[in-house]
Amino acid sequence: MNIQEIRGRAKDYGLKTSRVSKDVLIRSIQLSEGNFNCFASAVDGVCDQLSCLWRDDCFSAAKKLDS
Repeated sequence: MNIQEIRGRAKDYGLKTSRVSKDVLIRSIQLSEGNFNCFASAVDGVCDQLSCLWRDDCFSAAKKLDS
């Protein structure tokens, strides 16, 4: 999902979107949806949230943070 789509989704929840990083924005959306705010925290590509909308992006972001 690109940043514009993420911002649009965040605005649907009434979240502030300016000057907020993609990671923080996604974590805020996760909380607003009643989910864990765990984006980019998948250690070694392990995550039990199989139906998470952010799953693919999460693994990529977690890998970048680990480097």
